[in-house]
Amino acid sequence: TMEEDQKNPILKEGFLVKRGHVVHNWKARWFVLYPDQLLYYKYDGGKRDSCQRGRIMLTDCKISCPFLEYDNRPLVFKLQTKSSAEYFLEACSREERDQWAADIGAAVEKLRPADSPTPSQSKTTGHRSLQLHSVSLNQVVDSMYDVHSGIKLTSHNEQGSSYSNCFSGSAVVDWLVFNQLALTRVEAVTLSSAVLEEGFLRPVGLRSVEAQRSHGLSEQFLDDSTALYSFSENFKKRGSVKAETSLSAMELSGKVLKRGYLLKQGHKRKNWKVRLFVLRSEPGYLHYYDPSKDDISPVGGFSLRGCLVSALDDNGVPSGVKGKVQGNLLKIITQFDTHYYIQAPSRQERMDWIEAIRAQS
Repeated sequence: TMEEDQKNPILKEGFLVKRGHVVHNWKARWFVLYPDQLLYYKYDGGKRDSCQRGRIMLTDCKISCPFLEYDNRPLVFKLQTKSSAEYFLEACSREERDQWAADIGAAVEKLRPADSPTPSQSKTTGHRSLQLHSVSLNQVVDSMYDVHSGIKLTSHNEQGSSYSNCFSGSAVVDWLVFNQLALTRVEAVTLSSAVLEEGFLRPVGLRSVEAQRSHGLSEQFLDDSTALYSFSENFKKRGSVKAETSLSAMELSGKVLKRGYLLKQGHKRKNWKVRLFVLRSEPGYLHYYDPSKDDISPVGGFSLRGCLVSALDDNGVPSGVKGKVQGNLLKIITQFDTHYYIQAPSRQERMDWIEAIRAQS
């Protein structure tokens, strides 16, 4: 009823990928945040199934964000309820992850009795002494590992030896400054030295190993294009880089403009599945990934050059579309005349995606 809705407004809703409790597989679910609880639903075809739902009570819930213990899943946050049940949830982008964690955190805070002391949120922080405008080391490393926007792994030759899956010291400094995680190159070297000292990075080859041995702690990281580093063995989140090159590396080389969960209708069986869509420019491509797997190898994708995108009418079921759909449909016709039917979670998101795709076509 209307009255109930005002007492219990929806604060946020959208797709998140949840780890199963019993079998640890990852499944996309539709989450709805209320002031006192987080509900989640299974999507059946193109429609939310209200019978199949779960409930997470928010009173005294603890949030860990980012939660970095899953290989190939850097966008997870963890909820631990009062009864110690743990939920692992993955968002489509860093911004969405942090927004969900903040909104859930704010709801939890409001449920606290006025006189109770606030427990320290289990925010993951690294080097406590090193709060360069409050950047935590874990977050820096988390961003470095990001398959799409992180540091690119490359091959280098040094004095006759060849090293793969590594990067130069100056590439790290460039990346930190470019992403505004450090304001100056000097600050970036301090930050990199801390990351090195904590064991997230390791020196590779003669120059960087020698520098780490002989210099004081502050200067152990070299801003130098011939000093090589790689991610530590125990921290190999991104697996081997080979997965990226087998698929045309060029397709995946563009700048990521937009990421989000959308429903896509299968070509053969016409069934609707939640996919993580990633839109890139120069070259303009739209790839989609299976959220139950990782976001390294796309399940499919196509060039946006010469493609046509249009919103489909919400009245009735358009031709070419099967199943119980909730509207907000769009259709993309590629230059090779392949038809994709996609359903956005809201009218606004449909508009945003259409605009973003048109700008690349």
